[in-house]
Amino acid sequence: MEIKDHFLTQELFEIKETEIKGVFKTTPIPADISKYYDSKDYISHHQDSGSLKEKFYKYLQGFNLKYKKNILSKFIQTGPKILDYGCGAGEFLKYIETNFQTLGFEPNASARNSALQKLTKTKIIDDLNLVENESLDAITLWHVFEHVENQDEILDLFHQKLKEGGILIIAVPNPDSFDAKHYGKFWAAYDVPRHIFHFTKSGMENLIKAKSENWNLKKIRPLLLDSFYISMLSEKYKKSSLFWVKGFIFGAISNFKASKNYEFSSLIYIIEKK
Repeated sequence: MEIKDHFLTQELFEIKETEIKGVFKTTPIPADISKYYDSKDYISHHQDSGSLKEKFYKYLQGFNLKYKKNILSKFIQTGPKILDYGCGAGEFLKYIETNFQTLGFEPNASARNSALQKLTKTKIIDDLNLVENESLDAITLWHVFEHVENQDEILDLFHQKLKEGGILIIAVPNPDSFDAKHYGKFWAAYDVPRHIFHFTKSGMENLIKAKSENWNLKKIRPLLLDSFYISMLSEKYKKSSLFWVKGFIFGAISNFKASKNYEFSSLIYIIEKK
């Protein structure tokens, strides 16, 4: 499938299935991928603008943060050590740092600086090797894993850093969702080339199964609000009038259909270290 970078450059990229069924990869991957994040509108990597769009996003983000924290709390007790990998501007860490021992990893300098300005108890690092082996109770990646090219290496590193029975939480978009199929090449969550990999639910299950000597997939949970945001952005890419209204309608339809087949717009995978 050929997909345009609707967000920034309007360049065309292809998405091809990998050797793991249900896992797809963007090609080609630009040599200087960092320039594709270089925009004040890239919402996870910029300061609060005060715009109406930003305020609405932050309002919805509050619900998501509570939901994510509740998922984390169900699988580990408060107090243990948590690493948020690809923590961006630090919103999730800010929300949980009073209840957990928290670390953040963020390679992007501007995002890292933004996180440092708002966090009081969390240490932000730019090198995962600074983390002691078998010292973490959980590692979270909220819409980060799809940005990582060296996934085998990263999964092995996560396995080293987690304690036995530690939890890895990965949230990624789902190209088998209703909104993905409805919007096709305009589906905002393809987000090429920033999203290097794309995982269907069966694809992520196959990936974890291929690494079953190290990992066990415990649960899958939806991120319900993602369908609305992604649908609104997809409508905007289509240059639709009233894109907020249309996006809300199709986001709701997507969640309704997913209540039958569990193909939600974004899925959270709770994975245990063996």
